[in-house]
Amino acid sequence: MRKIILLTLLAAVATPVAAQAQSQAEVRRSQRDLREEQRDLNQAYRSGDPRRIRDERDDVRDARQELREDRRDRDRAWGRDDWRGYRDRNAGLYARGGWRAPFRYNAFRSGVRIAPAYYGPRYFIADPWRYRLPPARGYQRWVRHYDDVLLVDTRRGVVIDVYRGFWR
Repeated sequence: MRKIILLTLLAAVATPVAAQAQSQAEVRRSQRDLREEQRDLNQAYRSGDPRRIRDERDDVRDARQELREDRRDRDRAWGRDDWRGYRDRNAGLYARGGWRAPFRYNAFRSGVRIAPAYYGPRYFIADPWRYRLPPARGYQRWVRHYDDVLLVDTRRGVVIDVYRGFWR
């Protein structure tokens, strides 16, 4: 009986980890498929065949949709949507008023390199666990940029993750 309980507990712990690894692999596979479809579309443009171009555009559109779905599934598996429900239940915590910086708003994307002025110490979120944000590791810091929250690698100045409309 004890072995059965231990095996059940082990399976319960291992299942989410396996799901996370699988969802990340699916995202990588979808990204690779999208690159291949875009490469095929570029070849179709070079050939000049309108029918082939139309077919390749449809394939690229389908690959983009699949990538979006895989990313959404991965985010659910990782619990990234956890802060949204928490924000709805604790609206006062997120009601910080209109916050403005001495620079204009930019809609940053993941992978973009930004200037140090955007992620200076005065913009760090000192307590990300309070807002149910995933932990920042190493040189990564959560930074507020108007109503958005950015996860920035402070060594390189690269945006790793973006939560848009976080403070609304």
